[in-house]
Amino acid sequence: MKKKYAKLKKVLFYVFIALFLVVMLFPFYWQVVTSLRYQRDISSMTLLPDLSDLNYTSYVTIFTKRPFARYIMNSLGISLITMVLCITVTSLAAYALARLRFKGKPFILGLSLCVSMFPAIAVISPMYMFISNIGLRNTWWGLVIPYMTFGIPLSLWYLTTFFKSIPLELEEAAKIDGCSNIQAFTKVVLPLAIPGMFTTAILIFIQAWNEYLFSLTINTDDTARTIPVGITMFRGEYTIPWVENAAAIVTVTVPLAIIVLILQKRIISGLTSGAVKG
Repeated sequence: MKKKYAKLKKVLFYVFIALFLVVMLFPFYWQVVTSLRYQRDISSMTLLPDLSDLNYTSYVTIFTKRPFARYIMNSLGISLITMVLCITVTSLAAYALARLRFKGKPFILGLSLCVSMFPAIAVISPMYMFISNIGLRNTWWGLVIPYMTFGIPLSLWYLTTFFKSIPLELEEAAKIDGCSNIQAFTKVVLPLAIPGMFTTAILIFIQAWNEYLFSLTINTDDTARTIPVGITMFRGEYTIPWVENAAAIVTVTVPLAIIVLILQKRIISGLTSGAVKG
């Protein structure tokens, strides 16, 4: 009976995993199928496509008739700048919070967590007025600033946890060997914190890459839009080009998914590196 129960339990587990994967992957599968259809077939789509009648022109159209390459360049540039600045600024701040003793440290960490959870819609009006007054609308920096507003608190919380997991004895040994505080940080602590910094950088990049509200409000020029907003602007005079929308979504999702799959071990190791304090 125990063997039968264990076998049944194993079968049910794999059935659950299979159903979970189907539910998770079906929306993306439907986008791929839609991107290979003709616009006239949208209203009568079947679950399985006709392999003899696939349409690949939508992938060409989004680059030839739409400024989609510009959208990709904008999103990539803004996300990379936001990621680099957030990690650069918060690495020193997080190290100070992890190592120095001063009053109000728990309050700062709690405040950073609250700011990262703050709804963007609540600050969109003053942020829009600020960006407009300094003349940064329809520029990369006009989005980098608000993205950093939410990215810095999030990365500060993560990196502080990662730095706390690094044994203090390693820094003390480096100082005994003649290293200054900065040298101990750059030569000992920073290399050990790379998994955590890498994971935080990926999270900040994805957050900036997927952001919609600030991009929609601040960058209204078509040449300054990012991918999420640019795709929503794929509209015809009387209809919505669902096939082109699907092709654009697949084009920007596949590379990001491949990168995450390739780097998943580093991401997981970074997420778990601060779980146990050394």
